[in-house]
Amino acid sequence: MRYHLIDRIVAFEPGKNLRALKQLSLGEEYLADHFPTFPVMPGVLMLQALVEAASWLVRFSRDFDPTVLVLREAKNVKYGSFFAPGNRMNAIVDLVGESDGRFSFKGKGEVNGQTTVAASFTLGGYNLRDKNPAWTGRDQELAKNLRSHGEWLTGTR
Repeated sequence: MRYHLIDRIVAFEPGKNLRALKQLSLGEEYLADHFPTFPVMPGVLMLQALVEAASWLVRFSRDFDPTVLVLREAKNVKYGSFFAPGNRMNAIVDLVGESDGRFSFKGKGEVNGQTTVAASFTLGGYNLRDKNPAWTGRDQELAKNLRSHGEWLTGTR
């Protein structure tokens, strides 16, 4: 199953930072298990929302190259207040470094002015065509789909 945890990108400065929103509703499937009588967004998914926000910053800053971005490392992950349905998390990520296809970030999620998650993390990026030259068309299709989704997230579509 695949979750899209970012609902809207409200601002970004290429190569520097991005601010996104996640509105949590009780209808999100994973809340039935986490926790049934006290539904809150799992901490790992709050971290994933920061990773998604950072991925969008890389995509917008580098014209969707690389096409694939994955979490390589997370450090100093700290959780604060709970993120319950009916609330909105502001996800803020700052690019702090880039080297050899790796992108380092500091990120923070806030709900009602309270920190829910904060972390330093690194994303690794690659293109499918680098793994297999026959996948060049897959890279192009992936970039096309990501551009379309990015337009929807930023409201430019």
